[in-house]
Amino acid sequence: MAGLGTIFNVSAILIGGLFGKCFGKFFSEHMQDSLSKACGLSVLFIGIAGAISGMMHLEGNSLISGQSLMIVLCLTVGALIGEFLDLDKRINTFGEWLKMKSGHSKEKRFVEGFVTASLTVSIGAMAIVGSIQDGLFHDPSILITKSVLDLIIVMVLTSSLGIGCAFSCIPVALFQGGMTLLALQLKMFLTDTALTNLSLIGSILIFCVGINLIWENKIRVANLLPALLIAILFAFI
Repeated sequence: MAGLGTIFNVSAILIGGLFGKCFGKFFSEHMQDSLSKACGLSVLFIGIAGAISGMMHLEGNSLISGQSLMIVLCLTVGALIGEFLDLDKRINTFGEWLKMKSGHSKEKRFVEGFVTASLTVSIGAMAIVGSIQDGLFHDPSILITKSVLDLIIVMVLTSSLGIGCAFSCIPVALFQGGMTLLALQLKMFLTDTALTNLSLIGSILIFCVGINLIWENKIRVANLLPALLIAILFAFI
């Protein structure tokens, strides 16, 4: 049935958060910092791999790069829209609301954990393509694979950033579930080019999340999210 992949994914995130919360207390502050940096490195290379696969292609015996103009336009226009809407502040405000309503007001890094984990597991090629495949063909295989990765990522993040990471299941449910439900209605717009553009820009945003995990919030990634919409529009220019 359509949506099964998202159900798996949400369940995996909750399990990862539970494991991280239960066992994270056994890790020292230095160990938690090392785990966070290790997770950041992993996310960086996931983003790099996705970006390279979207930018590079074989032409004869040569490896050719492309999509530079599309990347520049998507990120700059997306950043302008995101800064105007101040999406980063809105997501952080939602995180603060969750923190109070969930009874975790004493968790110092709740919002940071929620935002970091949400941006890590909600965007990227697997989330986008997997949700569409689940909606169009009722094939949850990509999202089930992503679920395993997300369980590990959220478990590691929760051990260092706290239980807020587990609440990243909410944006995952909304984003992936929404993409799955809208897949049939948006079928005419989801061309191969549009999906390729989405995957490429999503991978770059994942890379930015990795930077923030290692160097602590240097980039307001949430304010770059409109770049994903610009990537779809670019496919029809």
